[in-house]
Amino acid sequence: MFTVSESEAETIRRAFHDRGEWSAVVELRRLFPVFANNPEALRCVRAIAGWQPLPAAAPPPKVTQLRRRKPAESLP
Repeated sequence: MFTVSESEAETIRRAFHDRGEWSAVVELRRLFPVFANNPEALRCVRAIAGWQPLPAAAPPPKVTQLRRRKPAESLP
């Protein structure tokens, strides 16, 4: 398991789209020398290249103040 930062992912995606998947494998192995075989690195490159940006976060719900009840009138 490894963690890929957004800048590393962008470098890999750029290599993938501009020069092909094997160039992206080279970039991945340059950034993460732990990959010893190309098939595993290629599988990871394809996954990283397919990532989509997350949708924008929904705005937080509006917080409203609770209204206090008027005190009940005392009975005579």
